[in-house]
Amino acid sequence: MDTEAQSTERDRSSHPSAPEATSDPEGPEGRSRFSLHDRVARWLPGGLISATLLSCLVFSLLLNAFVVQPFQIPSGSMEQGLRIGDRVLVNKVAYRFGAAPRRGDVVVFDGTGYFGNGDYIKRVVGVGGDHVVCCDKAGRISVNGRSVDESTFLYPGDTPSTVPFDVAVPAGTLFVLGDHRGDSSDSRDHLGSPGGGMIPVGRVVGRADWIVWPTAHWTRLHRPVAYARVPAAGGVHG
Repeated sequence: MDTEAQSTERDRSSHPSAPEATSDPEGPEGRSRFSLHDRVARWLPGGLISATLLSCLVFSLLLNAFVVQPFQIPSGSMEQGLRIGDRVLVNKVAYRFGAAPRRGDVVVFDGTGYFGNGDYIKRVVGVGGDHVVCCDKAGRISVNGRSVDESTFLYPGDTPSTVPFDVAVPAGTLFVLGDHRGDSSDSRDHLGSPGGGMIPVGRVVGRADWIVWPTAHWTRLHRPVAYARVPAAGGVHG
């Protein structure tokens, strides 16, 4: 009897070969990483395709809740830059981690109890501590004593305001106006309402950064340079 051959056979049965021991290229980590997805795929009608679609939906909901949110322009109050039916992407993390709205930003906010029910989109003209006046001798809005040239974004033919105002913006609030001043209900119209026409910063949903629909209007929304020359309430430019 070939004892050497018998020993070899016993070794093979008691000690699996190296390729058999590493036949799972993913290893335990890989199996645990995909096990939940696999179990969901087996449970759902449609299997893997349905599980993948569900994963995409969950990701989309999380993105919409915490990062960006689409917003459809409902009126002409922000023309000519934003037209009725345009869809913008609202950056919901723009003012987190210590950042705050700045003059010239286009923001979406919850106007419930201040402007009416629902979300609104306007341009920030004054921030907490600012002194906003309309109009100066040239018919322009001034912020902290500095006149602002709004001609690059105002609706053609509009004046900065047909309603005079002289307001001090309380800390933690915003004074907001539409770009189409003749077709916008904004801070000017609510000076006698609760909050004095100001919007608490905490009510801001986010900053409108992009027009994404229709594709012919696709563009990034920039903060007008006119506001860069406005000094802060303490006299520091910002």
